[in-house]
Amino acid sequence: MSVSMLTAGAIRDIVTGKTVEQPVLQVLGHKKIAGSGGSATERFRLLLSDGVNSQSSAMLGTQLNYLVLNGELEDNSIVRLDKFICNTIPPDRRVMILLELSIIKRGSEVPGKLGNPVPFKGTAAAGGDANRNPPQQTNEHAASNGAPAHKPQQPQKPAQQNPYNREQAQQSTGQTNSFYGKNNVTPKAYGNNNLPQTPGGSTPKVYPITALTPYQNRWTIRARLTNKSNIRTWSNSRGEGKLFSMTFTDESGEIRATAFKAEVDKFYDILEVNKVYYVTKATLKTANKQYSSVDNDYEMTLNRDSQIEECTEDVDLPTVTFNFTPINALGNMAPNTTVDVIGVVKSVADVSTIIAKATQKELKKREVSLVDQNQVMINLTLWGETAEGFDGSNHPVLAIKGARLSDFGGRSLSTLSSSQLIVNPDIEEAHRLKGWYDRDGHNLDFQQYRNEGGQGGSGGATNWKSFAAVKQENIGATEKPDYYSAKGTVIFMRKENCMYQACPKMDCNKKVVDQSNGLYRCEKCQLEYPNYKWRMILSANLADYSDNQWVTCFQETTETLLGKSADELGSLRESDEASFDQIFQEATFKSYTFKLRAKQETYNDESRLKTIVVNATPIDYREYNRKLIQDIEKMAGMI
Repeated sequence: MSVSMLTAGAIRDIVTGKTVEQPVLQVLGHKKIAGSGGSATERFRLLLSDGVNSQSSAMLGTQLNYLVLNGELEDNSIVRLDKFICNTIPPDRRVMILLELSIIKRGSEVPGKLGNPVPFKGTAAAGGDANRNPPQQTNEHAASNGAPAHKPQQPQKPAQQNPYNREQAQQSTGQTNSFYGKNNVTPKAYGNNNLPQTPGGSTPKVYPITALTPYQNRWTIRARLTNKSNIRTWSNSRGEGKLFSMTFTDESGEIRATAFKAEVDKFYDILEVNKVYYVTKATLKTANKQYSSVDNDYEMTLNRDSQIEECTEDVDLPTVTFNFTPINALGNMAPNTTVDVIGVVKSVADVSTIIAKATQKELKKREVSLVDQNQVMINLTLWGETAEGFDGSNHPVLAIKGARLSDFGGRSLSTLSSSQLIVNPDIEEAHRLKGWYDRDGHNLDFQQYRNEGGQGGSGGATNWKSFAAVKQENIGATEKPDYYSAKGTVIFMRKENCMYQACPKMDCNKKVVDQSNGLYRCEKCQLEYPNYKWRMILSANLADYSDNQWVTCFQETTETLLGKSADELGSLRESDEASFDQIFQEATFKSYTFKLRAKQETYNDESRLKTIVVNATPIDYREYNRKLIQDIEKMAGMI
């Protein structure tokens, strides 16, 4: 294998602002770095080589993270860069962002480093000062200094022809923010000539969404309204109010905005989805990821000074941008995160009705099974009007933005009020998926997510670990929690402080304070009640043949282990302490199949493994014996 496979000189040309079509490079190494601005999204930095020079300032787009997580993109791999951008961050550092690539040779097939590359130390020199006028290129357009491209530039399509084009959203100076932190990038106005007139008649800079931070006072964005929620109301001890949320999208990214009370009356009726607006003078703050599925570290709150005016110019802005995660990569992600997923509808269940536990309201739901080329299937739950109106006939392609990932059944998806569903979107991924399914996919068998930590199997627990193996393999030491299954025996339970008196309100479990006057006060609800409910948090020690492990059990799991409800145990604790103690004694030395969540936590500079019981079920000995037989056959080399 020769260095001639690589595109010699490509790195020098790219860094100096020239256009290079689909260069072939070698990945000499990669490094995981934390997301910026508190983001939980991990990033991968690559060391690239063209055989002559190497470049360490190269970032893998988050939509390609699965290549590293699945082990497809190995060190020493030979790759072709199909789509990339090269941005400048102060003072003159050039950073490559890889958006699409093809693996030509896996690292295991390459003998090692090709050639003797040396780090390229040059800066963006294509036509002047890189800091004042930084060239930006993609492999589809000519460089900004006027250098000719290898092929003629094609006219851009109007937004209406392909409204879901993710590529447009990635080709912007603001893209660098998601990798290096928004404070490190000099904001750049769109268009050096003929800047648009924004609210107030002045000509301020129009910033990319990803360049906004809470430390800026004056800014204006020009963005398309891609999502608008219904008006929601609330009522609590602090008063009543209403709100609605929306999502704005431009070429660089997207941001969530929320309007409250008077701003709801001011803006709700004038804002229309898919129209473009100028937005200025809103309050920026760190995004609350619990309530937002938008991929931005910040969010807006509209206030009395905020201005939103429609843009009457003909601008080409994306309507929806996606960051798709392959279905088979969802098992590596933490539950309760929001993801973008695309898949073919394999099957659709009928609409069913359930009663919400918290509100006792009737809800409509529908289960949809999605598949993709990785031959893994996952269930998606649709709710409300979306569930009732969904038509899954003829196996359409379904793109979901902002679905909630759950560990129910191993891994499953559920739509939120902010989720966006698009049937048969006009994007490359959808056309490729539909062609694959019609040609081959409809005849294939698909694996299903079954349990935490993995998929497949025969319906029983997966990712089995002994307690000794958990410690030896340093389970839970990564940024995300690890899930595993174990057969364990309860050898001790701490009954002291295992119960507390909680707020009787159905959706509140806050501990109440005895007012010594027959009333119990909940500080969260700011109310006093004549009664309370019992809640349980139990610390227990589990053991198997190899070691033991302290775990935390919450309400439902504790009730399973003790065989009594929390209210029954609370009554016994107050009236018959001997019977209360007897229940704990009888619950010890019983074995279960446990599904456990492990995460290393640091307290007072001391790291300790915190393990939570997700589920505890009586042992299915037929299934467990089948697992033991498979383990024996593996050790004997029979399978």
